[in-house]
Amino acid sequence: MIQVAIIGATGYTGLESIEIINRHPQAELTYLTALPEECGHAESIFGRLKGKCDMQIEPLDLDKLSKLADVVLCCLPHKVSMGFVPKLLDAGVKVIDFSADYRIKDVNVYEKFYQQHTDTANLAKAVYGLPELFRDQIKGKDLVANPGCFPTGFILAVAPLLKNGLIETDSIINNAVTGSSGAGKNPSVKFHFPNMNENFFAYGIGSHRHMPEMEQIASEVAGGDVTVLFQPHVGPFDRGILSTVYCQPKKDISNEKLADLYNDFYKDETFVQVCNASPNLKDVAGTNYCHVYATISKGKIVAFSAIDNLTKGASGQAVQNMNIIFGLDETLGLK
Repeated sequence: MIQVAIIGATGYTGLESIEIINRHPQAELTYLTALPEECGHAESIFGRLKGKCDMQIEPLDLDKLSKLADVVLCCLPHKVSMGFVPKLLDAGVKVIDFSADYRIKDVNVYEKFYQQHTDTANLAKAVYGLPELFRDQIKGKDLVANPGCFPTGFILAVAPLLKNGLIETDSIINNAVTGSSGAGKNPSVKFHFPNMNENFFAYGIGSHRHMPEMEQIASEVAGGDVTVLFQPHVGPFDRGILSTVYCQPKKDISNEKLADLYNDFYKDETFVQVCNASPNLKDVAGTNYCHVYATISKGKIVAFSAIDNLTKGASGQAVQNMNIIFGLDETLGLK
C-alpha cells in the first residue's frame, strides 16, 4: 500500500486529491498538511468529506512526514513550492509537484514569468508528468512536475499533428476557456460571484504564464521550435477547460485521415478519447478523461479538447503519475 501525504490539502486540488486517494485500492492517505490558520479536521473544513476522511489537517512537520509517506502530492502555489520540494526530497519521499516551479526547463524563461528560481539542481532532475507522452520517463522518478491545466488540454489536442509534422509550427493559436475554479480558492474581485455570474472575459492577454510551458512541450513533441499564441478566457461555470486550437496544415488532409491519425495516436490511451464531434465539458467533469476532436475548416485544422481542470488538469493527472512511478496500473483510483 502506497502511503500518500498531501501538502496544501485545503485548496481545490487538495480536496480533489483527498477524494481520489480515498477511493484508490492500493494507496492510503497518511498525512494532510496546510498553513496553521487553515488546519483542522478534514470533515469540518470540507463538508463533502463528512464520513469519508477522519483525519486532521496539520501544520507541516517534515520529520513526521518522512516516517508516514512514500510520496507527497505537493499542492502548493507557484514560487512557494520550490521552497519545500528540496526538503521533501531530502526526507526521502517522492514528490509530484503541482506548481510551475519544475515544469519550465529554461531558468531564464521561468524567471521572466515568475521569479528567481532557487532550486535549479532539482529543476534539472524533474520530469514533465504528461503520461500520454512521457510515460517511460516518469517511471520510478523522484520528482515529477505535474503539467498545467491549460497546457494539458492544448498538448493533447495537437500532439498527433506535431508528432507527425503535419502543421506549421510558427502560427498555432490556442483559444481556451476555463471555469472559475481555475483561479484557485483565494477570493478575488474578478472572480467574485456577482462579477462572474452571466459573464465571460479574456485575461492574461499576451502574458499568461502557461504560454512558455506550452511552447516548451510542443517543441519537444515536434522536434523543433514551436510558437504558440495563447489566449485564455474564463466563463461562469465551476470546472473544466475547452481548448480550440487553430493550425495551418503543411499539405491538404481530409477529415477521414485526421480521424484515423487521432484514433491511431491515442489507441492505447485510456484517458484520451477521440470524439466524432466537438467535445462538451459536461462529459468530462469530475473525470480524468480528455476528449479530443480535429476537423478541417476553411483550409485550417481546428483541434479541440475538453478536460476537467481539477482532475486531468491537476489532481487526477498527479495520481496517474503516482501510479506510473510505483509501477501500478495507471487507471487505479481514476475510473
